[in-house]
This record gives sequence, C-alpha cells and structure tokens, in this order.
Amino acid sequence: MYLAKVYITLKPTVNDPQGLTIKGALHNLGFTSVEDVRAGKYIEVRIKENNLTKAEEQANEMCRKLLANPVIENYRLDLEKA
Repeated sequence: MYLAKVYITLKPTVNDPQGLTIKGALHNLGFTSVEDVRAGKYIEVRIKENNLTKAEEQANEMCRKLLANPVIENYRLDLEKA
C-alpha cells in the first residue's frame, strides 16, 4: 500500500483570483509584507499496490487524466509506503 500526496498548482501564467483574494485578506489583517499568494489543491490517494514503480505510474496517470488539468495546472507527487 502506498500513499500518494498530490500537490496541484496553477501554472505561473494563469491568473489566480483565489490567491488575489487571500492576499487582500492578509493585507487587511495587517500582513502587509505579503507580496503574492498562489492557491492550490492537496489530494491524498491510497493505492493498493506492492510495487513502487507501478504505484507511481498509476498516481501519475490519475493526475494526468483527472486530478490535474494539464492545460492550466502543474502537479507534483510524493509517494510513501502506507
């Protein structure tokens, strides 16, 4: 069993309205040194597989097909034995 920790972020060239809203709220709270905020997603997927390579292949395929939108998002994943 493996645990895939998937981190999904918008590509740098894509506008991030959620990040801008968070930045504005932080400024309103007095955190004026904040220059930029980019929001993303974090997903955990447990994969019932004995082979690390196969688990990694499956996790990457899940990201490409469903979890991340490759047109506007980048992803990275960490895989650990669960």
